Amino acid sequence: MKPTTTMVSLVEDYLEYRRRLGFALESDARRLLCFARFADQVGHRGPITEELALRWASSSTRTTTITRAGRLKILSPFAKYRLQFDPAAEVAPPGLCGPGYRRLTPHIYSEEEIDALLVAAQQLPPAGGLRPLTCETVFGLLAATGLRISEALALRRLDVDLERGLLTIRQSKFRKSRLVPLHPTTAEVLRAYACDRDKRLPASTTDAFFVSDRGRPMNYRQIEYAFACLRAQLGWRARGGHAHPRIHDLRHSFICRRLIGWYQEGINVDNAMLGLSTYVGHTQVTDTFWYVTGIPELMAIASDRFERFNQGGSHA
Repeated sequence: MKPTTTMVSLVEDYLEYRRRLGFALESDARRLLCFARFADQVGHRGPITEELALRWASSSTRTTTITRAGRLKILSPFAKYRLQFDPAAEVAPPGLCGPGYRRLTPHIYSEEEIDALLVAAQQLPPAGGLRPLTCETVFGLLAATGLRISEALALRRLDVDLERGLLTIRQSKFRKSRLVPLHPTTAEVLRAYACDRDKRLPASTTDAFFVSDRGRPMNYRQIEYAFACLRAQLGWRARGGHAHPRIHDLRHSFICRRLIGWYQEGINVDNAMLGLSTYVGHTQVTDTFWYVTGIPELMAIASDRFERFNQGGSHA
């Protein structure tokens, strides 16, 4: 007797296929396997159907419209893949439960807030330890380059070329690698950190660039905890749609501040955006525009450009 094909086995086959193409799929894999286990547990047999997809999308009592739509969006590529092998497979139409995401306005940090963050990081415990210096340097690097926090913490010593002022970001999001040039002042700060780190931990066995007092790679949990403490100490209140200012908002802030600088310098932003998109590791320039937020400084520039355009002047 031919064994019954389970939804879990179908999802696992799909994930293996996608990974062979170079996709990581960590988050999507967890959700797809959650769907597959749900389908098998409710006794579903046969191809994926729209009804089954909707049942799973609505299966949690805590789901919202956004959550349901997001679940259907994750299922769509799997359902399309299954259509190659089973014409009876059904793909839920886009927008069946509304949009699968929404953009919450980020907190765009002022230069004063970033300065205050770095000064406060210097006072983190333990006094005289490496942790304050590591946190200060990590936050400063994020503010100066727009790196993702995962990219900064993944840096290895060989990835930081202080002579040429160049970072090598390896296998980041979408498994892309890139080179990130550094401003001389940023390179100098990293050089000072590396010297201090090696004096304090001359026998460290890790090749991680950012380390803790124990000589181990600094991880996201440690950085996030330090940031939460500093945020509370500084009394920050979110100016965006999230409950609190986030580390990731440093990336949003970098992109917005870069645009302001270009406008002030008279640089053609339309042309420069493609370079910025590559610099921050986006695969499409539209992803970079997603980070642009209507802060007062940008809105003032837009208003001035529109007024000059209306008057028949240059709007470049």
